[in-house]
Amino acid sequence: MATERTLSIIKPDATKRNLTGKINAKFEEAGLRIVAQKRIHLTKAQAGEFYKVHAERPFYDELCDFMASAPVVVQVLEGESAIAKNREVMGATNPADADAGTIRAEFAESVGENSVHGSDAPETAAEEIAYFFAGLEIVG
Repeated sequence: MATERTLSIIKPDATKRNLTGKINAKFEEAGLRIVAQKRIHLTKAQAGEFYKVHAERPFYDELCDFMASAPVVVQVLEGESAIAKNREVMGATNPADADAGTIRAEFAESVGENSVHGSDAPETAAEEIAYFFAGLEIVG
């Protein structure tokens, strides 16, 4: 297995409830290292640019509004098969379908307010990491 990096976002529903530490503990317990992290407040335009792949979907505007509604924590996770491991730790998008012990099973409020985002492929991870971090900000 190869060491990878992936983007993780702790979303507004989770930051509003002060769950950053609990969520990060789950990543670390799964063997992922946080090698870059910052708390930011996205504008709707920034959220729109980040989620532009979904621009034609009916939930796009609501997603952008939500992601700009409160601060988020963006971070780079590193580890063996980090993309798959992160997605496993996050759980299914719909918290009702998420396995017990996953972030979404424990913390998500709904399908839309599901506490975390994670990259889905190596190419996506590279693009998403570059959107939020300069190379010098990633300290592995």
